[in-house]
Amino acid sequence: MSDQPFGHGSFTVSIPEKSYFKIGDVCKITGLKQHVVRYWESEFKQFIRPQRGSSKQRLYRRVDVENLLRLQKLLKEDGLTISGARKFLAAHRDTIEIKSEQEDQPGISSSNSGPLLNEIKNDLKSVLKILAGDK
Repeated sequence: MSDQPFGHGSFTVSIPEKSYFKIGDVCKITGLKQHVVRYWESEFKQFIRPQRGSSKQRLYRRVDVENLLRLQKLLKEDGLTISGARKFLAAHRDTIEIKSEQEDQPGISSSNSGPLLNEIKNDLKSVLKILAGDK
């Protein structure tokens, strides 16, 4: 699978084709520190909603990474404060490119469910091989 470029301000960031990212991966992609990602997550709960794995580790969806990059542009490049970014997002909710958690959720009607289902299927096959001793 290839990385897909994501336009971010005056440069492009490549986001790997994965369904979920650990916080360390998110930090490498965005250039943010873990405490900043967690803080922005707490401040922008409607836009950054990581799932929790069985190990209680945060698992960020692609849309979360994209939203972090958009927030990074608003806060770092455009010079908005957290409060200013929150007001901006509220005022431009209909036109802003920020995606909500309902979008990008894999489901029966989602056109992106095929790749996710294939990834899950391959992961399950790997688990079966390990359990059968075929490593």
